[in-house]
Amino acid sequence: MRKIQFFYKISKFTALYIFMKKCLIVTSLFLMTFLFGQKMSFVYEMKYRLNKKNPDKYITNTMILDFSDNVSIFRSKVDRISDSLKMNNGSSKIYSSNFENQFYIKKNLINSDIANIITNSEFIYLIRIQEVLKWEILSEKKKIGSNNCQKASVNYGGREWIAWFTNEIPINDGPYIFNGLPGLIVSIVDKDRDYEFNLIEIKKSSNLFDVKKNTITIDWNKFEKLAKTYYENPNSSLEQKIKSYKYYRYQDAKGNDIELNLKEMNKGQQNYIKSTNNPIELNHRIDY
Repeated sequence: MRKIQFFYKISKFTALYIFMKKCLIVTSLFLMTFLFGQKMSFVYEMKYRLNKKNPDKYITNTMILDFSDNVSIFRSKVDRISDSLKMNNGSSKIYSSNFENQFYIKKNLINSDIANIITNSEFIYLIRIQEVLKWEILSEKKKIGSNNCQKASVNYGGREWIAWFTNEIPINDGPYIFNGLPGLIVSIVDKDRDYEFNLIEIKKSSNLFDVKKNTITIDWNKFEKLAKTYYENPNSSLEQKIKSYKYYRYQDAKGNDIELNLKEMNKGQQNYIKSTNNPIELNHRIDY
């Protein structure tokens, strides 16, 4: 009789285990179907420092990874608003005049096509990322928020990176150019802690809008030449406008005319570029 009771208890436990396992599989399949069937936005907090001589000064930006059918765009919240305005109204009042530190990435994970988008004035440049991410998945695990995560490491851009990913969200994407792990990257930081990305929110997205399609493809060598040309005269476009008009006025908030000293303006911007020369792709750092 005891043997029968014992066998009954074991069978009951086994049946419960099988039931729970099936539920987990169904839940996972549902989650995969939900995520891949939806347009999702993953919001990251990005912290980075550009001036190594001022190690305690970090810049914090809100970055958004819009994902749909293995295609994604990673950009700042400000850039996303600008793109939305351009898509809806045909124009945007937000422009970028520099070349460095723009953090605008397009990915097509099916074709392994990763592109760095750089906007300078009216020109949009595209650099294809050729560097292969050779991930090493480590045994260490921990919980970040509600996500069970696993550790991984990789070298990219002349930096060593540590990432934490979760296979509970079966999307092999992440912030910036990072992708290719068996789950969403929840957190990633470089060894020197110059750049850090942390997932802070997940939400549905209404649309994956791409307004930067008319691009000029360049490589890193051409990028360096363009950046150095800009550095030599950061206000060249403004200088051309002044020369094009017989009378070109700048006024302050009170309506008083401002006399522009382009030489001093250039010097100030050049000093800023040199003092913030700590790019995320350290192997493509430009010596100004």
